[in-house]
Amino acid sequence: MKIEELAPQCVWKNFYELTKVPRPSGHLEKIQQFLLDYGKSIGVDTWKDNAGNIIMRKPATPGLEERKGLVLQAHMDMVPQKTADSPHNFLTDPIPAYIDGDWVKTHGTTLGSDDGMGVAAIMAIMADNKLQHGPLEALITADEETGMYGAFGLEAGTLQGKVLLNLDSETEGELYIGCAGGIDVTATMQYMEIEPEEGSKAFRVSLKGLRGGHSGLEISEGRANANKLMGRFLREAVLQFGVGLCQWNGGNMRNAIPRDASVVITIDESEETELKALANKCQATFASEYATIESGISLIVEECDVPEGETPEEIRDNLIDAILACQNGVMRYIPTIPDTVETSSNLSIVTINEGKAEFNLLVRSSCESMKMLQAVSLESCFTMAGMKVQFSGAYSGWQPNVNSHVLAEMRNAYKKLFGKEPEVKVVHAGLECGIIGAVNEGMDMISFGPTLMSPHSPDERVYIPSVQKFYDLIYHVVEEGVK
Repeated sequence: MKIEELAPQCVWKNFYELTKVPRPSGHLEKIQQFLLDYGKSIGVDTWKDNAGNIIMRKPATPGLEERKGLVLQAHMDMVPQKTADSPHNFLTDPIPAYIDGDWVKTHGTTLGSDDGMGVAAIMAIMADNKLQHGPLEALITADEETGMYGAFGLEAGTLQGKVLLNLDSETEGELYIGCAGGIDVTATMQYMEIEPEEGSKAFRVSLKGLRGGHSGLEISEGRANANKLMGRFLREAVLQFGVGLCQWNGGNMRNAIPRDASVVITIDESEETELKALANKCQATFASEYATIESGISLIVEECDVPEGETPEEIRDNLIDAILACQNGVMRYIPTIPDTVETSSNLSIVTINEGKAEFNLLVRSSCESMKMLQAVSLESCFTMAGMKVQFSGAYSGWQPNVNSHVLAEMRNAYKKLFGKEPEVKVVHAGLECGIIGAVNEGMDMISFGPTLMSPHSPDERVYIPSVQKFYDLIYHVVEEGVK
């Protein structure tokens, strides 16, 4: 069976078409034009706003004009992550999706189901002329994954609807009524490089094979962070051999747990054998520590050309100490909901090269004061290492409303359709609901979706049976309306 033949075909056909359109965050021209052309082809009023969002508007079925207007919302961009050996070009190549049992997966790249499934469902609803509905709008936002820029750029008055269905959650059967806020922490340092010692050799040490994943949804699973593990290896290499640090490149997305990291170091040529033995020892240690979580961890040492410069010893030590000392992972769970993460941070990107060091972290929390406490704690850590720290991209969480009308309608609809109660939750991830609600006062909001696994990583996949239930729920709520 082909992907476009899966049920419901109206959704899967759209999703398959989306896999053909390059849409990594920051490069959305092709997907924006695709959606504009799609809206035109189905006869729906469609336009792009100043923030790059695509908006569609469909008038109510005659006789249903007095219903509350519904806004279906998803984001058009995807996280471009791939395995080290993948030749995929996210700017030009289609996503190589395929069916594996009950799952749709891909070969060595992210799948784009986050949030391609939401976009595909919106396309299906907007094209269905048999569906009876009140005033209907679609908001497909730009660059959600890199800073929610589309949502931040949405102008007041753009939307007319009073109820928002956010289609960007990852577990079918769960309804989300709140989410974490976030803030980016960037630490930088500039320094004068020194020349490597005469007669030294250079080696590239590469850490590969980690699972990575979503730095909010999967932060509680204890997955390994490549930058943290590399810091441990380097500390031992400095203690044992006094290695010089020339380069560090780890991670590439602010909201993804880093899957790999590489460093270029210098060492006396007589100690090459011992360096490789240390790498093997660390690899075995990491594999043992993460035996039930990670598989395939590898730490590879390969000779390379000696760079022209390296980091001075004191700077090297300060940077490694800061990487080891900075908080990473879950910091606190919500006291009133003990199984839900409240506050976390992710050491997402580390770059050290040619006289400049930069660390990027994303802090998440559903508690504003704890979010800022975590950010300030990281600032303190990096300031002690002599780095300058900036905060940016802050967004507030979405405060839950247990008395929401759309929540009541959705709970009733889910029980009617599937014979059981859905779970009501707060998600430890950034959803656009809070930002959109800030410019649309009084908007009633809820978030839900099909079951996705490991978004933001090459292990991303969609559970096929969940998509039919996801679409049935949307269809029912649009058809019945929200009081």
